[in-house]
Amino acid sequence: MQKIRKVTCSPEETIALAEQMGARLKAGDMIAYCGGLGAGKTTFTRGLAKGMGLPDVVSSPTFAIVQEYHGDGLSMYHFDMYRINGAMDLESTGFYDYPLEEGVFTIEWSENIIDALPSNAIRVTIERMSDTQRQIIIEGDERFADLGD
Repeated sequence: MQKIRKVTCSPEETIALAEQMGARLKAGDMIAYCGGLGAGKTTFTRGLAKGMGLPDVVSSPTFAIVQEYHGDGLSMYHFDMYRINGAMDLESTGFYDYPLEEGVFTIEWSENIIDALPSNAIRVTIERMSDTQRQIIIEGDERFADLGD
């Protein structure tokens, strides 16, 4: 599995990196985020949406559990698993009813459903280094090897 590590120094740089990644996503991709509160998971998702050609008015799905974003191409399903504790809870969210084969799933707090993630999930770990600086580690395939270059 390809692994890249980038440091961004502003929300705009985080969005720009994610935008490059979003332009390379395809139907069936699942982005599994790890990172604490305020790390920048939703900011990163804004960039993905922009790169996918979707409206970038992305908001955190914390209370809704899922936000859907549709455009002319792929759709994005943005999940928040903060309050989910395992497979039984996941089933009650309707997670399995969404069409992964037709869109892209982005999952915040993916560590809460780790056993339900496919082995080919693209892992994005965001670490808050300061108020503006983030270390972003992307583990996926070769499509993302030159992100940020």
